[in-house]
Amino acid sequence: MKVFVVGGAGYVGAHACLALHEAGHDVTVFDDLSTGYRQAVQWGELIEGSILDLAAISNALAAVRPDAVMHFGARSLVGESVAHPYPYYQANVAGTLNLLEAMRAQAIDKLVFSSTAVFGEPSSTPITEDHPQQPTNPYGRSKLMIEWILRDAAHSYGLRSIALRYFNAAGADPQGRIGEAHEPETHLIPRLLRRARGEAMEMQIFGTEHPTPDGTCVRDYVHVLDLADAHLRALDLLGRESGHQVFNLGNGQGFSVREVVEAVEALTGQSLGAVDAPPRAGDPAILVASHQLAARKLGWKPSRSSLQVILEDAWNWHQAQRYSA
Repeated sequence: MKVFVVGGAGYVGAHACLALHEAGHDVTVFDDLSTGYRQAVQWGELIEGSILDLAAISNALAAVRPDAVMHFGARSLVGESVAHPYPYYQANVAGTLNLLEAMRAQAIDKLVFSSTAVFGEPSSTPITEDHPQQPTNPYGRSKLMIEWILRDAAHSYGLRSIALRYFNAAGADPQGRIGEAHEPETHLIPRLLRRARGEAMEMQIFGTEHPTPDGTCVRDYVHVLDLADAHLRALDLLGRESGHQVFNLGNGQGFSVREVVEAVEALTGQSLGAVDAPPRAGDPAILVASHQLAARKLGWKPSRSSLQVILEDAWNWHQAQRYSA
């Protein structure tokens, strides 16, 4: 298939491009490089542009004429979304509407959408797809709005779409060709690994008295290549089923912050000097998701998502190279 990957220069998007290429698909990346990296586009042509520019996305789709679209393009910093919500609704919601309008004009009816945890404080774990959806920040709300739009588009326009909700993407290409690089870096694992490489990263463990085995928050980490595999399986399902569907891509088990810190120290041989700090407001003690529906419908389950494999692959990337701006 010819697959048009919006945000394919970013972390998860680039790994999806790798998986698409290895599966024999023809890849085109559309990215404004605001947070992605040109060096990450190693599989397929790069068209530089923004989905906020309707003419640019329309022209690109008309030129490529893809069979399907994967959409990873988004602003994604939770704290920034709270401080500055307008750019998040504009980039994530209005930008996606531009993409959908351009797809409809070209009669492109298949979309795999990169969503997120849209549940807020969980009332039960592991989190299933029908768990109440009450996101607590503009970033999460913008993703949930897009899911609503996709549901309406399926009903009114016949769009076939799948939203994949994942929680904490981690790891990297085992060959070290692409990996996770954000500026600023807010994610726990890359911050720990960058500190182990000698960067001046302050390491704090927020909250040590949560109702968890060691008192620190528990999170669900899934290897980025497992996520890429789920996107390929979703693409296949779109060829067989219509409508809008949603899947949680969870590991089914969580790792505590302290477990991750200690595992990174053991792997790298570095003492990271993480210090205990007060809990952050609104930080759930446990976020662990089920993947049972994805297993039944997509035939998907994480295969590289042990903490050891995630950290080894990520450390390999961080030692090998870094993207430049």
